[in-house]
Amino acid sequence: MKKLIIPISALFITGWSQAQLSTSENYVYSKTYLDYNGSTPTKTSETVQYFDGLGRPKQVINIKATPSNKDVVTKIVYDQFGRQTVDYLPVPQTGTLNGGIYTDPLANVTSTPYGSEKIYAEKQLENSPLDRILSQKQVGNAWDSKPVQFDYDANTDGEVIKYTTTTTWENGATKSTIEYGGSYGVGQLYKNTVTDEDGNKTIEFKNGQGQVVLVRKMLNATESADTYYVYNEHNQLAWVIPPLLSKKQTWGWDDQQALSYEYRYDGRNRLVEKRLPGKGWEYMVYDKADRLIMTQDANLNAKGKWLFTKYDQFGRVIYTGLIAGGSRESMQSQAGPIVIAESRDVTGFTKNGMPVYYTNNLFYEFETILSVNYYDRYPAGTPAFIPAISNQSAVLTDNINSELNTKSLPLASYVKNIEDDNWTKSYSYYDTRGRIIATHSINHLGGYTQTESKLDFAGLAQQTITRHKRLASDTERTITETFEYDNQNRLKVHKHKVDNNPQEEILAQNEYNELSQLTTKKVGGSSLGTGLQEVNYAYNIRGWMTKINDPENLGNDLFGYEIKYTNPEDTNQSSPKYNGNISEIDWRTASSFNNNKKRYSYQYDGLNRLLAGIYSEPGSSIIANNNYNEQLTYDLNGNILTLKRFSKPSSGTTAELIDDLEYKYTGNRLNKIQLPTGVVNNYSGYNAAQNDFGYDDNGNMKVHMDNGISSIDYNYLNLPNKILTSPQVFFNTYQLYYKYRSDGQKVEKTYITSQMDVVGNLEPVELKTYYLDGFQYSQNVNFGSVSPLLLRFIPTSEGYYDFVKNKYIYNYADHLGNIRLSYMKGVSALEIQEENNYYPFGLKHETTYLGLANGKYYNYQYNGKELQETGMYDYGARMYMPDLGRWGVIDPLAEKMRRHSPYNYAFNNPIMFIDPDGRAPETDFTLNIKTGEVKQVGETNNLPDRILKTDKNGDIVTNSKREAKVAVDNIEKGILKDGQNFKNNDNIIDSGGKNQPSLAGIEDFLVKVSDYVGVEFSGAYLSTEDSKDAKISGVYIDEYKGNSNSSSDTSINRNSLTRQGLHTNTSFHTHPTTGYSRSASTSSSQADRDFRDVWKEYKLIHNFIILTRPETGPGVEKIDYTNE
Repeated sequence: MKKLIIPISALFITGWSQAQLSTSENYVYSKTYLDYNGSTPTKTSETVQYFDGLGRPKQVINIKATPSNKDVVTKIVYDQFGRQTVDYLPVPQTGTLNGGIYTDPLANVTSTPYGSEKIYAEKQLENSPLDRILSQKQVGNAWDSKPVQFDYDANTDGEVIKYTTTTTWENGATKSTIEYGGSYGVGQLYKNTVTDEDGNKTIEFKNGQGQVVLVRKMLNATESADTYYVYNEHNQLAWVIPPLLSKKQTWGWDDQQALSYEYRYDGRNRLVEKRLPGKGWEYMVYDKADRLIMTQDANLNAKGKWLFTKYDQFGRVIYTGLIAGGSRESMQSQAGPIVIAESRDVTGFTKNGMPVYYTNNLFYEFETILSVNYYDRYPAGTPAFIPAISNQSAVLTDNINSELNTKSLPLASYVKNIEDDNWTKSYSYYDTRGRIIATHSINHLGGYTQTESKLDFAGLAQQTITRHKRLASDTERTITETFEYDNQNRLKVHKHKVDNNPQEEILAQNEYNELSQLTTKKVGGSSLGTGLQEVNYAYNIRGWMTKINDPENLGNDLFGYEIKYTNPEDTNQSSPKYNGNISEIDWRTASSFNNNKKRYSYQYDGLNRLLAGIYSEPGSSIIANNNYNEQLTYDLNGNILTLKRFSKPSSGTTAELIDDLEYKYTGNRLNKIQLPTGVVNNYSGYNAAQNDFGYDDNGNMKVHMDNGISSIDYNYLNLPNKILTSPQVFFNTYQLYYKYRSDGQKVEKTYITSQMDVVGNLEPVELKTYYLDGFQYSQNVNFGSVSPLLLRFIPTSEGYYDFVKNKYIYNYADHLGNIRLSYMKGVSALEIQEENNYYPFGLKHETTYLGLANGKYYNYQYNGKELQETGMYDYGARMYMPDLGRWGVIDPLAEKMRRHSPYNYAFNNPIMFIDPDGRAPETDFTLNIKTGEVKQVGETNNLPDRILKTDKNGDIVTNSKREAKVAVDNIEKGILKDGQNFKNNDNIIDSGGKNQPSLAGIEDFLVKVSDYVGVEFSGAYLSTEDSKDAKISGVYIDEYKGNSNSSSDTSINRNSLTRQGLHTNTSFHTHPTTGYSRSASTSSSQADRDFRDVWKEYKLIHNFIILTRPETGPGVEKIDYTNE
């Protein structure tokens, strides 16, 4: 991370005396400056943490943090053993004490948005030095009798199958043969059981080395979904046996290839070969520095090609491409003895029409270059940045002789189209604080998109100007957005303007409650205080959204939506859910077509998979009409076995069964859709013509003749670039051609079909679509006549701007991002453009206003994704088939969720989860910076964890494509967990064992999160032996506070650690780097050294280090000040 010296010392003095702190209490007071006019802070965020006589935090006060400038206080209490067994929610107060301590912060809780709800969570801990949690009740009255329960035991005889391996050496890698070895004897495995609020059990078995052997999910009392992890003689994960295969206990070669995961390693313990279910072998090659240099999947293997990556001397990726090569063993023998690193070069070389200003000394005979990245200095040909915003910040120079420069920053990225040699060149420009204030992207057609932002002191955009051309010769289009924030930087007003339109549109005016939750949004219009629609939001005590407007009372609202968790009305069709599953959803629109209230009631199995969505219309003459029911069954991997789908009858009142489908598989691959005996295809349902599906060696669906698709060709990213069809009863033939950049971004689509002209002859019809940085163009060729190419729309935060109509179109979206209703301002009233209702797995109900993709140019619907002419939705990494409820391509991250079929959608729970890009349902964490609380979002998987950015009311921040913004990424598994709190002093992370994070991974996380939060993190490395050089077995993380780089405060509870058999080997604290000089980030302060001297005198800690970012490149720099 770049370090920049910023003169802020005066800011830490200004305003200190304004807080009225309790002088008889111990406290830490922190002030974060949110805005600054050049001489005086104009907005601040202030926090006081008070401590009891034992140095434990007892109260946290966020001063004037509510929209009405009132305090928010969090009470902290302990049991008789000093443990936090009760956790209170932050409580808004009736006023402010300007930092003074509250004698009873809960006195006015009933007048807050919490009302009479229970505002604390409870933990029951084991009465032992281990302090293991036995049960936990969440906040809220409804959860008081629904705890999450934890049980610790050992396995019984015959409870767990024992798989063994015989490992040999083959082609420079391990090869482990798996064998059935009976079962584990009694007491040989640790058994940990977690039972959620709805009684669903997850049982984890570990061996004595801490390796997970089995994860068992109980489907019901007698049936389970078991995922086995099998380790070879070298303690390497060699096999993973998913539930559908483990049920067989023993199996043949075909089942093994279709359902299991297999891994092979080289002599340096590096994964070099792997095979995923239903997919051919994949190979990996490393250089001497253990960096991944080449990869090859089954399709590339058939072509004799490898994807390669080259790095610079700092380990940064500089360019990638395709190279011809032989076997993995031969490629490894070439790459293994050397460190593959290239350097900047004035002359460089040219490949695929692109000058590359790097050396090409190693593996130089490659056939295609795909991407190039530049750091430190801008490459030749970089466009000059000319600010369009007045009073714009000074731009950071790449002159290395300047005190402030771009050294270590990413400056330019060039990305080639996969299907041709056209390039997209993107540049980033920084201010003198190292923040991106502008980007300039030259697209593959020669046009550009330039975005410039005016940032305030805290880095929030006050104004953004986007200038765009499709071609260099086109007329420039300009989008201007302005943002206004309240005293705590909550977004209040978002304005939008296109070109020189005389009227500025107000996209949103936001209002928040005292918990900083968004409660009202005035959408659209041109006057402050009013909007085209006023959207009201409601939440339960857990912070889960419960309403978007009120479907019982629409008034002037066009759409109302209610989500029910623990309180379904139709208890015959759905039961209360306490674990986050949704039991019922009501909605209603103001359309003239059918404005009855509509309802889905949901049913789930013990694996939280959706079994049924039961449709009804409360208040209508036939309430339970079942018109749009969807019912499913699954195998143990989550592959759909049967699907029944109903629709509104063409006549009469009985719902019509339009789909009664049976799915036939080889492993996880769908081979055929059949109908039960005697069932005939319904013309309005899925065309179950019982054709065979076809796949390539990567598991990509190649043939889908039920939908008329005769062939699909894929590029090396497993994205479709050509789709051809054959004549079918229900379908016209068509062709689809896609173009992608090498980063997977779609840039063009061509749709070719035929229609009859006026005399009955079939003539070609072509629709071409361009996707350029959010600006979407289209052009029609009908019967040989070429229509003008038109800029159609650009997305906005509340819908999109239609350039053809010169109108703002606004979308109502539900909690999943599904576009439910679109409207615009008409001459005298609002005009509804489209209404969409969906079956649970995404297929649309019969359409009210507009048809499917054909004939429309805005086709973003289910999950906000674009509907294709094939009937599939494009999620970015994969295409989703809502008629079948599954993907046609294996999940690129399939091995991170091994108990699930790699083709299943959203863990088969599309009411709770979304799949943001086709790779994995969102299963991340959020960190409340003020309270320190960590919350998990979604179901656990084995991906590297991430902390998502959240706004002031705790909602995840998304970009214009509804993709979550990431605050901290690539966090090793085992560091974060739901309910964790980094403002508590009870965080111990075990390290170095099997399935535990590495010490380096924990250090990397600490430095990243320290930069994100903006304060020091401190604690101690732990060991089981009390010696200077003892092996580190874990890390204790103290509660973080408002420390600056000049004062570390580590309150190590050594007695508690000693009771657990742990010793404090090394004291650490981080130094945040943003806004600090290099010397400040790498130097110990006098307070650091005083702290060190006390602990060294009593020989309680042996080593003392600072963790920070290195001056260049990724990683962690350790500053040892033990003997300074």
